[in-house]
Amino acid sequence: MERSSADLFHPRRSLGNRHRTQAIKFLDLANTDPERRDQNLSWAEQNARQSVLHDFTNELNWTVLADVKRNGGDASGLRAVLEDLFCVLGRDPELLSQLDDIDMLEAGCELLNGALDADPLDADAWWECNGGNDELDEFEQRMFRLDLSDPRANVIFGRRLERVRAGGDEERFIRLVRRLLAHRPVNHEAWGELGRLHERRGEYDEAWFCYDQAQAHFPQVPLRDRFRDRITQAMDRAGQQWSAPDQDAREQFLSKMQTLALKVSPPEIQPVTEDGVEEETVGDDEQELTRLLDTGEAAAAFFLARRLVTRGESWASEWLERASAQLQDDPG
Repeated sequence: MERSSADLFHPRRSLGNRHRTQAIKFLDLANTDPERRDQNLSWAEQNARQSVLHDFTNELNWTVLADVKRNGGDASGLRAVLEDLFCVLGRDPELLSQLDDIDMLEAGCELLNGALDADPLDADAWWECNGGNDELDEFEQRMFRLDLSDPRANVIFGRRLERVRAGGDEERFIRLVRRLLAHRPVNHEAWGELGRLHERRGEYDEAWFCYDQAQAHFPQVPLRDRFRDRITQAMDRAGQQWSAPDQDAREQFLSKMQTLALKVSPPEIQPVTEDGVEEETVGDDEQELTRLLDTGEAAAAFFLARRLVTRGESWASEWLERASAQLQDDPG
């Protein structure tokens, strides 16, 4: 069966360990056998790359790859490793700024190790350092400054948020997992989990929104329809009524998600008429959709297009398909 793009980013620890062990072996050979140094370094790099590809959650895989690059005198390659790691860590502007004017061969490995010490990839190690209220407050503020669209970042931060939830802070978990999902809305499994949490809490409209998103991205499993049947039957037995959120509520939800999905720039201000009402025209919306897709804001474009379709703007269906396709194709 053909693998989806999301599957390619699912960590496979055993393969990562195997390739890292081979990389270390060839790196040792390169340092002890000068005549075959280049060949052994090449094999070390290939295996080190494979170790990161198969398991980006293991810090040892990153440090071995960086060490191979440093031993080979590949400064630009070492910079690329750091940039890739910082994508996994949410494209933190503060981290990226540290790459300016740095001597990679002299300080690149130290910078990588420092980043991993400050921001561990292992969720349990991260929780040990960030489990307090003050640390979580700072983490929450930081999450809203990060670009979490890389699917690997979604895995790393998703595991961290599970620790937040397990720690009993459901409200913070909900706020932050929405930010995570806004940047990677194709994660239908996470939408389903969030929907089940809202359902358990009796927040049925919020549950419907989540199940609706899950079904939109993975219609093969109709979570929204099953929830509607389930809650309708439960309400009937209790002599009560429940109906799905109306159009205004759906638009409000999608508008909030669109704002959460923006990585960097805030949405442009709509022109305002003399009576203070914002003007919204097909041309303005189409220009905004074009701008969002052209600047890599596919998730924000998706939520805007879906809001327009919900409103009955049939012309936006094509834009919804374009945004969905870009979300599926882009690694982040």
